[in-house]
Amino acid sequence: MKNRKKKHWYDYMWIVSLSYLLLGFFNILFAWLGLLCFFIPLINSAVKGNKAYCNRYCGRGQLFGLLGGTFGLSRRKDIPGWMKSKWFRYGFLIFFLTMFAQMLVNTWLVFAGAESLREAVTLLWTFKLPWHWAYHTRTLTPWVGQFAFGFYSVMLTSTVLGFVTMILYRPRSWCVYCPMGTMTQLICKAKAHE
Repeated sequence: MKNRKKKHWYDYMWIVSLSYLLLGFFNILFAWLGLLCFFIPLINSAVKGNKAYCNRYCGRGQLFGLLGGTFGLSRRKDIPGWMKSKWFRYGFLIFFLTMFAQMLVNTWLVFAGAESLREAVTLLWTFKLPWHWAYHTRTLTPWVGQFAFGFYSVMLTSTVLGFVTMILYRPRSWCVYCPMGTMTQLICKAKAHE
């Protein structure tokens, strides 16, 4: 009989990632929970100086590992060298942060009353998907909804990119160029030089 590795609670974080995507499909306001996926890794790396979140707790990486590894949806090919390079990872981080800043500007414009709420999720920063069914409340100020649509767009886009690279290459290929992983790595390097 094979010895199986003992499962821990954090081995099931993929359920959180999958739940997040599904909940945002039915109610866009759940997108706000995605902020935890932004702040927890950054705080962890700033406080502990390591990438424990990425290596152990990241539900998205686990989801890709499960789909690509356990369910065999990955070709299991090596990721190209250019995708591992610093210029690509840092370039993608800058691009990602630019798109994030644009999302914040759109939220600010709605907050300031200069622009109306767009009930759409933008996939791959280009394709607008009508998502009006997922916004059920009109009692909140419109900027709350605008942020949720924008943030869910970022999370859905990064999931799609990760899914594509999971299929083409190894299951957790997204982790190689993930903007959060790049940021936590930079924080860990800075902390090591303190």
